Amino acid sequence: MSMKKKTMIICGLLATLFTSCESPVITDDGGDEDPQGNLKVSIYQIEQTPFSALTRAESGIVCSRLNFAVYDEGGARVKQVNQLSTETNFGTASFQLPEGDYQLVVVGHSSNGNPTMTDLKKITFSNKLGFTDTFLYSKKITVTDEPNDLKVELKRIVSLCRFVITDDYPDDLARMRFYYTGGSGAFDASTGFGSVASKQEVFFDIDPDQKRYDLYTFLHDTEGTIHLTVTALDSGDNVICERPFDIPMIQNQITWLTGAFFTGGAGSTGVTITINADWADESHISF
Repeated sequence: MSMKKKTMIICGLLATLFTSCESPVITDDGGDEDPQGNLKVSIYQIEQTPFSALTRAESGIVCSRLNFAVYDEGGARVKQVNQLSTETNFGTASFQLPEGDYQLVVVGHSSNGNPTMTDLKKITFSNKLGFTDTFLYSKKITVTDEPNDLKVELKRIVSLCRFVITDDYPDDLARMRFYYTGGSGAFDASTGFGSVASKQEVFFDIDPDQKRYDLYTFLHDTEGTIHLTVTALDSGDNVICERPFDIPMIQNQITWLTGAFFTGGAGSTGVTITINADWADESHISF
């Protein structure tokens, strides 16, 4: 056998060996689901609203995506299933798992893609995917030789700043930029709190009828402050107007920030708190 042929055989064997040793790739379509699995997870409620009471359209509004993930005792992800609200089995996932202890995580949201869920303590959404209303279930479970059918409830873990402009838009306004720090674009699934110091940025193309902008973040504790810079841009991304704000936030609460952005002055005139049936509370701040 020639030396060249021997080299080719050895390279082939090495390639096969390394390929067989690679960790399994978890694809975006959630291919880890096993309909006959020994662990079945069903969502029965999202933030005090029975899942079964929601129509398909309504469930898609509450959250258009669900991510089910299972982690071993060391925190390594072993299974993941991703679902869209258009799928017939939306809200239910099944896994086949060896006996043992695991951490089960279910995330509901409406981003433009699935978060990175490799790290249990840093489930990450990006500026590109966008930040939306987000719900979480996270609990340690034990898998035995008996089938396990879990009914889970997802709880809201985000805070929302609702920015409202009351004056008229300039004629040359093309888009709004919202840049904010103090919160997080990632969260620790064991606590539901933000786990990184993020620089979050959201752009909105101008619709003359839209004066309200929703900005979501994961706080590092139950309360926090985000540092927001709002910039109005023309079609060439030249700055028309820019203003900074420091906004007090509370987890599972809406903070309304309302005022004349283009013609008003700096500073707030008052704060009121009212109860909202869907969110825990609302704070109203004028600028």
